[in-house]
Amino acid sequence: MARPPSTRSSPTGPAAGSGPWGAPKTAPASAAPTGAANNPDTEGRILVGRCELGKREAAAAGTGTRDAYLSLRLANRHGLVTGATGTGKTVTLQVLAEGFSRAGVPVFAADIKGDLSGIAAQGEPKDFLVARAKEVGITYAPDSFPVIFWDLFGEQGHPVRATVTELGPLLLARLMGLNDTQEGVLNIVFRLADEQKLPLLDLKDLRALLTFVAENAATLTTKYGNVSSQTVGAIQRQLLVLENQGADKFFGEPALQIADLMRVDRSGYGTISILAADKLMGSPRLYGCFLLWLLSELFEELPEVGDPDKPRLVFFFDEAHLLFDEAPKALLDKVEQVVRLVRSKGVGVYFVTQNPLDVPESVLAQLGNRVQHALRAFTPRDQKAVRAAAETFRPNPDLDTAQVIMELGKGEALVSMLEGAGVPTMVERTLIRPPSARVGPLSPAERAAVMAQSPVAHLYDTPVDRESAFEMLQKRIEEKAAPQEASTSSGGGGFLGDVLDGVFGTGGADPATGKGRAGGPRPASRMSTTEVVVRQVARTAATEFTKVILRGILGSVRR
Repeated sequence: MARPPSTRSSPTGPAAGSGPWGAPKTAPASAAPTGAANNPDTEGRILVGRCELGKREAAAAGTGTRDAYLSLRLANRHGLVTGATGTGKTVTLQVLAEGFSRAGVPVFAADIKGDLSGIAAQGEPKDFLVARAKEVGITYAPDSFPVIFWDLFGEQGHPVRATVTELGPLLLARLMGLNDTQEGVLNIVFRLADEQKLPLLDLKDLRALLTFVAENAATLTTKYGNVSSQTVGAIQRQLLVLENQGADKFFGEPALQIADLMRVDRSGYGTISILAADKLMGSPRLYGCFLLWLLSELFEELPEVGDPDKPRLVFFFDEAHLLFDEAPKALLDKVEQVVRLVRSKGVGVYFVTQNPLDVPESVLAQLGNRVQHALRAFTPRDQKAVRAAAETFRPNPDLDTAQVIMELGKGEALVSMLEGAGVPTMVERTLIRPPSARVGPLSPAERAAVMAQSPVAHLYDTPVDRESAFEMLQKRIEEKAAPQEASTSSGGGGFLGDVLDGVFGTGGADPATGKGRAGGPRPASRMSTTEVVVRQVARTAATEFTKVILRGILGSVRR
């Protein structure tokens, strides 16, 4: 949902100083050539690796190999990186992210295992990296990239926040696992918030408004439909589960500004925003809903640009199956719609997962650039996945795609990229090029140093709690209760006074008028014997009762 324009400084202006956010990259004369100085990417293309050509292609080309490139002009046609665990998906993701950054394209990626954080550190010319670079036909050139770390829990990166209103009832219902009836009540809550101008910023706002809806269910039912306290109670319990998972840290302000994901440093490198997702994986629905919310925010906020020369932002969705597992049809339709339309905003979406079957066919059909690492076919489902993966590629008459998928080694992949007028190339067996930055995680001290130099630290590290639905509803309750309290305080001695009146026989009479507080006549001065006995018994009982009352008020009784 759109927000008012930000008054922050331009996202392309990094802080002064050394490192990726300071002066342009330069290397000492004695140092090995850096990635910037020895960039294997060509104009408008990212080098992915070197293909091994089949007999027909080799004969036509006069060589047995050729380079595999990803065209920046077609990079917003989305992509898919798949393969079994340990086959090199994360390295391929890093290679693509580095290529986009060099081209001045900002990148957002989730870091599931922490390995991707090394992209912020200079690479080292280790033997296996140098050897792979030689196989691919390039010189290994260490490099580092401008990185901003984010974390929904605010522990390994700058806090990422969104308001409840921005997430909306559809994603929130998915996040809480609500049924249709409960989702309907949640829609009523959002509608009521809009009509009564009650900002829903965090979970306490939503909880307060749910309580208000339950207390006024009879009134609201005639306008919005049936609202039961049992349904509201069920939603409240799911909110408690969310809070226990730490989701309360995600909801609030300051909310993430999309412009802060689209920074470019002074060297022209695009910022790589890395979401620390290792802890987040313990709350898979929160992970999936957050990334889908971010994607929909990009769609809603960015203007139409058609097919630019290069993407404005590239979005890597690791462990993509978490978005689609048990997702209702309404949510799947929304994913398909966003993926289909966000291309015209200049955003490329790349799903990273183990199995191509993890992605629904309607979404899979829109992913033009594909990298398939090895799959193992140990079960019937695995064999089906291999066949499905093979069938998604443009056939190569010199290649048994299904067989090769099971034979690929680590760092090898089947690659098919869009070229020309958006037509996919024939699938080729490819050696993936080595990354230029570090392969492996940063240490906690290194991560802290990167965060200390971050250009957004002062924008998000301190939470803001402005007046919202919770405070507004509390104010209404206090204003409603004030006249009642005033009426009660002007009513005389209250309950204790009535008890004392009974003990001492005043009966609440007004000496001036001879009437009681209720306006009745004063009791007669002469009483019958029966009345005297009854009064004495009542007085004794009242005295004992008064002692109990006074003990509660004063804490003890003097004997």
